[in-house]
Amino acid sequence: MKELSRLLRYSVPYTGHLLASIVLMACVGAAQALTVLLIQPVFDRVLDPKSADAPVKLFTIPLWGHPVYLDSFVPSGWHNVWTMVAFAILVVFAVKGICDYSANYLVNYVGFSAVTDLRQDVFDKVLYQDAHFFENNSSARVMSSIMNDLEKIQVALSGILADLLRQSFTALGLGAVVLQKDWKLALVSLTLLPFVLVPTLRLGRRIRGTTRHAQDAAAELNQVLQETLTGHQVVKSFSAEDVESNRFRDRAERLRRNNLRYVGQQAIASPMIEFFGAATIVGLLAYARLQIKAGAMSTGEFIGFVMALLLLYEPVKRLTGIHNIFQQALGASQKVFEYLDRDQQIKERPGAVKLGKFEKSIQFDNVSFRYPGAPLGFHMEGISLEVSYGEVVALVGASGAGKTTLANLVPRFYDVTEGAVRIDGRDVRDLRLKSLRDQISIVAQDTFLFNDTVINNIRYGRPDATPDEVKQAARNALAEEFIQRMPDGYETMIGERGAKLSGGQRQRLAIARALLKNSPILILDEATSHLDSESEALVQRALHTLMQDRTVIVIAHRLSTVRRADKIVVLDRGRIAEIGTHEELASHGGIYRRLHDLQYLEADATL
Repeated sequence: MKELSRLLRYSVPYTGHLLASIVLMACVGAAQALTVLLIQPVFDRVLDPKSADAPVKLFTIPLWGHPVYLDSFVPSGWHNVWTMVAFAILVVFAVKGICDYSANYLVNYVGFSAVTDLRQDVFDKVLYQDAHFFENNSSARVMSSIMNDLEKIQVALSGILADLLRQSFTALGLGAVVLQKDWKLALVSLTLLPFVLVPTLRLGRRIRGTTRHAQDAAAELNQVLQETLTGHQVVKSFSAEDVESNRFRDRAERLRRNNLRYVGQQAIASPMIEFFGAATIVGLLAYARLQIKAGAMSTGEFIGFVMALLLLYEPVKRLTGIHNIFQQALGASQKVFEYLDRDQQIKERPGAVKLGKFEKSIQFDNVSFRYPGAPLGFHMEGISLEVSYGEVVALVGASGAGKTTLANLVPRFYDVTEGAVRIDGRDVRDLRLKSLRDQISIVAQDTFLFNDTVINNIRYGRPDATPDEVKQAARNALAEEFIQRMPDGYETMIGERGAKLSGGQRQRLAIARALLKNSPILILDEATSHLDSESEALVQRALHTLMQDRTVIVIAHRLSTVRRADKIVVLDRGRIAEIGTHEELASHGGIYRRLHDLQYLEADATL
């Protein structure tokens, strides 16, 4: 019930539409009941040529005992039995159709709107999650929850909710008809329902678990699909098509088994109800023969009762199926609510202040850090470092020394375990996240570009930038020359992750994006490590333009790219080993000198 109440909470803004649909569905149920009530006069009066044009009784009001006649609802002068019944049938079906259509539309409006709101909440929650979340949850699984799990919920809250209201009011209306005609016989006939409903309710719990397993299997299949498509070059280079095909087949088979298990569980209720319904009808036929012979019941009365009972079993059967589909939606909602309930580890403190213009320095004040997901793994300890305004500071060291981790503490992609990172004397944890990150531009080795136009990728950080400002940024990043050669210039679509561009071109677009953002703090994370010599030379020139009048933290393996840095910080296993200029460090026999000599030996070996 907790998950159901949370789902239904999203329909609260659309209460008016929902209440209107409930009223209209109640009219549908009443119309269905009136349809059955019209069966008796059809057999007893319309089809019997000996019947007189006496008032046509529809039902008796319970407790009051006052009879209700069809004559009261037709125009004067239409009191011929055939005319009244024919008119009533047409009106009832017309009203039923209009109400059913309107209610169905309103319920679907509520369902689609509620799930759209829920999907937006989940997306926003995921969007603002920290790096730990994305380390522990694959993008394919998150996408599967936002799309596939919510699709199951949408089915339940739109079309199935409409059917739930329709069948519930229909069952109430037909139940009232059955009880009104012969309440003793009705109670005997309905005693078999608990034997069907109780197992169905128990089965619903199994269906919820089966659905969760099926959704997990779908997420795994989605993950294999995404990895294979995005890594198609790796697959082909290792001739691993058969491996990926078998991996996909294994996940698809797991999904098939879970889906078939759900079908088996869901489908068992319908034949159970039909069998018990048939047993009830056989008993009623035996009873009716005796009653009709004794003159205690007319043929029309019996047919009306049996028709009402048969029609009553249909909504009951549908309601058991609807219950199972709601259980399926509740199973799918578990992962969705896990995302909504996950607490953000990187969030603003109450009373966080806006960071003004950066003017003084970035300080690492006795910083220690451990990854939450690996408390016994990599860790930093006792990092104390100051990057002054306008200074270029290079972070160097062996792979895994902590260079990127240290840089990621500045924009608060992670929070320190101990100590503090301060900008202009303020702890970054006391600053508003947006104001902090607006002051920082990052150009990484793995440049991410969107499957959009060139111009939209460049102005991603400044959507309000004018075309002239975008072109100036591209010009300064040495990107305009290749952009103008593209089919549609700045309006050219560049493909997924910039697939239509070379590595150097992608990097220059990233530099143009950073130039346009014009942040005072710049982090360069191995920005030229994957480029050939010609592309590296172009990117280095563009970076030189980008670094002008900015405070820069450079992460580099190639020591030749950091020779002119104001300060070089050598990291070793999460600690600062050395600090100095290139000349100072190269003249000592420390780690920097060893890295420097190794790179020159590697360069000589390749000549």
